[in-house]
Amino acid sequence: MARKQMARSLPKDWDLEIIFAKDGREGLQLVRSDLPHLMFLDLNMPEVDGYQVLEVLKRANIQMPVIVVSGDIQAEAHRRVQKLGALRFIKKPMDPAALNEALLATGLYQPKDAQAAPQPQPPVAAKASEAAPPLQAGQLSPQYRDAYQEVVNVAMGQAGALLAQMLDIFVKLPIPKVDLLELGELQMALQAALSDRVSAICQGFVGPGLAGEALLLLNDADMAELAQLLKYQGERSDASDVELLSDIANVLVSACLTGIAEQLDVRFCQGHPVVLGLHRDLGELLRHAKPWKRILAVEISYGLEGYQLSFDLLLLLSESSIPTLNNKIAHLLE
Repeated sequence: MARKQMARSLPKDWDLEIIFAKDGREGLQLVRSDLPHLMFLDLNMPEVDGYQVLEVLKRANIQMPVIVVSGDIQAEAHRRVQKLGALRFIKKPMDPAALNEALLATGLYQPKDAQAAPQPQPPVAAKASEAAPPLQAGQLSPQYRDAYQEVVNVAMGQAGALLAQMLDIFVKLPIPKVDLLELGELQMALQAALSDRVSAICQGFVGPGLAGEALLLLNDADMAELAQLLKYQGERSDASDVELLSDIANVLVSACLTGIAEQLDVRFCQGHPVVLGLHRDLGELLRHAKPWKRILAVEISYGLEGYQLSFDLLLLLSESSIPTLNNKIAHLLE
């Protein structure tokens, strides 16, 4: 989805060949085999991320203009990519006007008619072989999963930027995980990543044809570091731990849901945050989740540079929400 948005945003009178790479490793292979005129680079990629690509290009003294297009909009992310040699930074979702401005300002593109301002390419219908197949309720194809991940990636970056400001620290953003799971499958996946004892805050949200819950989980072993980061003074107690976790939940949950709602053109109504438990067994906490048969689960693990702790944000949507979500996503895939 992100690639298609990028291709459609390029000026329509720009005669060029577009080559896509699935990740940073493949992108570097393409650079070594045939140096491109220009690289558009995401920061959040599997195998080799955007920062690592820029580091390799700089070490190898490869002179090629790079424009970063990313959902990671932290001020520190801007500073780091500029230091590594990126020419410009454009935030996701792609804004054709911002892209045209960057191309003109850097001299990478000049319209064929010098008197005419460049216009982005109009949306083009996908070829039959590329179009997303219609889905039935309860299905999630690889193409739709990729689109969900891209939507969450943008929202995750917005929430991460606010968390970075709050804690005055660089937030490490993962590739979000999106899947259809049974509740037991979700529990097993989380137990592999979290310790036995966790604390959790839950917040329900609803929209037209949508119902879900957001859960923020934190390992008990990380609570002391969180208190240190938030400059908590005094002796810790259950009440203070709830306050600390609530401060983080207010930032991450609200910002992430807002980012998703804006992209899908929906409006979420959020319930009041509820403490599921402190210092409890993970399985016990998840038993308090809604008794949905299957769940569309989104997992985001926010890491903090220089610290061991991480925040696991889960967005759990009911199976009955999937048709509405798929319809929204289908419009983005057209």
